Amino acid sequence: MTVLELKDVKKYYKMPGGGQYEALRGVNAKFVAGEMVAIVGESGSGKSTLMNTIGGLDSDFEGAILYEGKNLRDFSQKEMVNYHKKSIGFIFQNFNLIPHLDLIDNVSIAMTLSNAMTLSNADEKTRRGRAEELLTQVGLKDHMHKKPDQLSGGQKQRVAIARALANDPDVIIADEPTGALDADTTDVILNMIRDIAASGKLVLMVTHSDKVASHCSRVLRIDQGQIVSDQEQKPLDHHLEQRTEVKIQQMSLFKAISLAFKNMKAKFGRNALVSTGMGIGIMSVILMLSLGKGVTSYVSGQMSTYSNPLVAEIQKTSSQKMRQQGMQAQQTGDKAALAKQQQNNMASLSGTSSASAFSKQDLKKLEKIAHVKKLQKGYSAISLGTNQLKYGKKMASMIYLKTVNDGIAKSEVKKGHLPKAGKDEVMIDSGSADNLGKKILGKKVKASLQIGTKTITKTVKVVGIYEASGSGQVSTLLLPYSDLAKIFKDNGLSLKANVVYLTATDKQYTSSIKQAAKDKGFAGSMQEQMAEMFDSILSVLTYVLTAIAAVSLLVSAIMILVVLNISVVERTQEIGVMKALGARRKDIRRIFSSEAFLLGLASGIVGIALTWLLAQGINSFTQSAFKAAVVSLTPQYALTGLLISIVISMIAGILPANHASKLDPVEALRKE
Repeated sequence: MTVLELKDVKKYYKMPGGGQYEALRGVNAKFVAGEMVAIVGESGSGKSTLMNTIGGLDSDFEGAILYEGKNLRDFSQKEMVNYHKKSIGFIFQNFNLIPHLDLIDNVSIAMTLSNAMTLSNADEKTRRGRAEELLTQVGLKDHMHKKPDQLSGGQKQRVAIARALANDPDVIIADEPTGALDADTTDVILNMIRDIAASGKLVLMVTHSDKVASHCSRVLRIDQGQIVSDQEQKPLDHHLEQRTEVKIQQMSLFKAISLAFKNMKAKFGRNALVSTGMGIGIMSVILMLSLGKGVTSYVSGQMSTYSNPLVAEIQKTSSQKMRQQGMQAQQTGDKAALAKQQQNNMASLSGTSSASAFSKQDLKKLEKIAHVKKLQKGYSAISLGTNQLKYGKKMASMIYLKTVNDGIAKSEVKKGHLPKAGKDEVMIDSGSADNLGKKILGKKVKASLQIGTKTITKTVKVVGIYEASGSGQVSTLLLPYSDLAKIFKDNGLSLKANVVYLTATDKQYTSSIKQAAKDKGFAGSMQEQMAEMFDSILSVLTYVLTAIAAVSLLVSAIMILVVLNISVVERTQEIGVMKALGARRKDIRRIFSSEAFLLGLASGIVGIALTWLLAQGINSFTQSAFKAAVVSLTPQYALTGLLISIVISMIAGILPANHASKLDPVEALRKE
């Protein structure tokens, strides 16, 4: 049965200086199953070129090479891939074994690349079983788990023979299979190849040795690209074997990752250094994000400890909005508008601004917010020396006048208790208490208060010492809202609330109540506004520092690009072998892209581990220094770092992977 037929096959090579060289000059031949054909010729005669065209490694030729009635030149990419996988097996002069794989993997790689399966749906175990069976047949049963560099030349060629037989092809192409072997080993290898032909396969063997040719059933002699003789020799004693029907599938992504992982293990030291280098860059990014998160959480936590978690403090206008209005007036150069805005700001701070007072309609809006249990009116004002307390000869200026409210946490009342309505009781800050005397608690003092345009004097009793938000630096006077309203009324004025306290039915609703109030156009407490401003500044700083740290990732990407390019150069011959065995461009890209993925994954893990170790050290120090953990490594940040690492590595791997996939198999196989 004719397996291959060559009709007027011609092959031209372009010359560097122009013109072309005719390597094959109208070759005609027929080959049948069960033949062992020697193609004999001197160097440069065209025998290797002929084998490359028959093997489908070079389809740029004229004429026809017919396999199953179809010209190889007309094969689609898929058909050519299947031809390599199922129909052709290669035995190379230099063995071309993959050094980082053991013998079983070197043989089974042909089945791995094609994912060749029998009709019984072969799995990994079956493929390894097939490889072990072939290695046993060629006499390497006791060497299966060795690497190629642990074998002799003859043993390496036996592995190459086993690999060529892995997918049970119709044609075996042997390119100088004994060229690197001694005389005794040559006879052993030739007998093996003769047995392969006797089993019913077509064996085409390129050689320049007449001794080697004498083992064959037919000898073609080629000179200057033409067949000059075709001689039949002693026929083979055929013993046809039952063929295994093979179903071709493409290499899976899992197999690509598996091959990539094995190569990375072979270059473990280099890959470990690359992963560590990139991991340091990832660590710096994650650490900056975690540090920003930790500091922000610490500040927010500190502020929340000095407020009642059930109470939301609401103001009419935010200080941020006031600043924005002032900046707009400044930018437009409208001096009148700027002066008016400054006056409004001062009036708002002093509590005399109508713009900062809540109307009845405002209060109704706030009361209707979901989960609000209670609405409490409040008042706060800042004065510069107009409000004072006197105790004997001692005096304290009160900058901050504020009404008692449910938002005051128990931790803020350092001594005594909150003032009660109708009893002329007040609470002062700890700094003012020290100025008036250490035993001021329970004593009566004279209070001078600026109410409108009048200054009134009233005797009050100090019943509590107050310390807001951990600071006693701002002098504060607190009294019940109803007592202050009575003072206003007695002086012909009406007290309007400029702050409101909303008590939630449960602390889980406090934040939603605050947000609902903001949605209605109101603002949070001064503390919250300052905290938000601080958070904004801290966020900007965090992102700036993260961006600076991310520059190191660019260096890491270049490093991965260089390493993968080196890997492509080192494995050029291996790429040629894989293409000869039926690997598609897509498969080669997958293998190198998988290496980039694994490098990115390893780098991300290293980065997370380094960040965790640093976080432990930094937090241990800050805990002992001021009882706070300032580095908050969250799963989201860790995952972000891992994804960044993988993405950067994959992007860096695009060029090397594409370069590897486009290598010419003939040129790649010649690479030493």
